[in-house]
Amino acid sequence: MDRSQLREMQAPLKDKYKGDPESAVITLTADGSLTEGVTCSVQTGRALAKAGLHPMTGGDGASLCSGDMLLQALAACAGVTLNAVATSLEIPIRGGEVHVEGDLDFRGTLGVAKDAPVGFRDIRVQFRLDTDAEQDQLDTLLKLTERYCVVYQTLASPLSLDVSVQRATADATA
Repeated sequence: MDRSQLREMQAPLKDKYKGDPESAVITLTADGSLTEGVTCSVQTGRALAKAGLHPMTGGDGASLCSGDMLLQALAACAGVTLNAVATSLEIPIRGGEVHVEGDLDFRGTLGVAKDAPVGFRDIRVQFRLDTDAEQDQLDTLLKLTERYCVVYQTLASPLSLDVSVQRATADATA
């Protein structure tokens, strides 16, 4: 895809969203089913992903780790965003890789140490690009990738998160 194709594809959407801001708002959903053992199956749209405990919390390693899935979502979103920004700015990229890594202290998750955080302490995203772009172009590319990457911005900015629990009833499951 080149710049003109990307712009042609996105122009009607941008016009629509400028004229009707509410039409740009969507609620994405994900559903999981609690399954045998300590696992949860999630439909990804292409396949069923079965998440379970990480081996460092007692899992056997046969199921996906939700922490890995979070980093994979960040890698995917950052890669797609960088590619779109590069296309829009006509920065030639022949190929590349995105590497995401995050540090977890499982003492927090297991309740072993109250001072240990539950969740990632630090996450690092690194791009390795096959490009002849100048450093100022790469700096702009990175700045705009950070700005427009949905997963990056969600992780980097405080948001409202609401969690609830309901008792399933025979009527609700029918």
